[in-house]
Amino acid sequence: MDDTTPSWFQEYLTPDLIQMVAVRETVFSGQTLFQDVQILDTYAFGRCLILDGKTQSSESDEFIYHESLVHPALITHPNPETVFIAGGGEGATLREILTHNTVKRVVMVDLDNEVVDICRRFLPNHHMGAFDDPRVELHFRDARQYLETTTDTFDSIIIDLPDPQEGGPVPLLYTQSFYRLLSQHLNPGGVVGVQSEPCMKGNLEAFTAISNTLKSIFSWVCPYHVMVPSFSFDWGFNLASSTPYPRDLTAKEVDRRLEQRGCGALRSYDGEGHLGLFSLPKHVRHALDQETRVITEDDPLVVL
Repeated sequence: MDDTTPSWFQEYLTPDLIQMVAVRETVFSGQTLFQDVQILDTYAFGRCLILDGKTQSSESDEFIYHESLVHPALITHPNPETVFIAGGGEGATLREILTHNTVKRVVMVDLDNEVVDICRRFLPNHHMGAFDDPRVELHFRDARQYLETTTDTFDSIIIDLPDPQEGGPVPLLYTQSFYRLLSQHLNPGGVVGVQSEPCMKGNLEAFTAISNTLKSIFSWVCPYHVMVPSFSFDWGFNLASSTPYPRDLTAKEVDRRLEQRGCGALRSYDGEGHLGLFSLPKHVRHALDQETRVITEDDPLVVL
């Protein structure tokens, strides 16, 4: 850190827990039609995307989050050719999907075209030109509305949405009815990967509710987690499918599929890491077993 006194970005992780990060430069700050947007260059994490005061990703560790979100779903599927993304404005989810040489078409639907434009301009290390790949179709509209008006089906669906905050459209995309809609747009054997909020003691409620809601629609649901330093939390995810995939893909088989598909440049995810993702602590397994909530439009999921 240089001699200049830094400013500090302060973020409430929970109502009684704050994270503060020293900021080198405010690269961008503004308001789109849907949300407040900041790109902050921080000393600890490099450039960070902040939406409505919440950290979405950072240059230093976004690869941990995005590789963990994308590759378990695509590796579980034997031959993913068509993929749908809900959200994913930074383009990093898109980047990871495109590393699979089996993929022929990716449809990305994000509500906020301004955020995508801002990320294309100020976060080049996130997207690495993925938006310009000819396999990509980019749509700016509500993901639920898009799926309600298309007959297209997909081998994999990746849900990379912001936190469901009160008053916005996102909570409706964490509901049983939305997950049912996803199931209707999966090809036979299709796999859904869902970002599922924090996975840590004292802040598990959203993660367990998302997992239980997915179980009300899909016959096979597999929760998992990874530590993301810029989030200050273990982060939760879920795989879901109507096909009863085995949970015991070996590390050797995961590595074989990655190599076969040309995914050689990954920094976090591999066969050994895959096994670690699905090793949940006892207290988390207990919380998942005890969860009874099913998220509905009448009782939506809302986080701070």
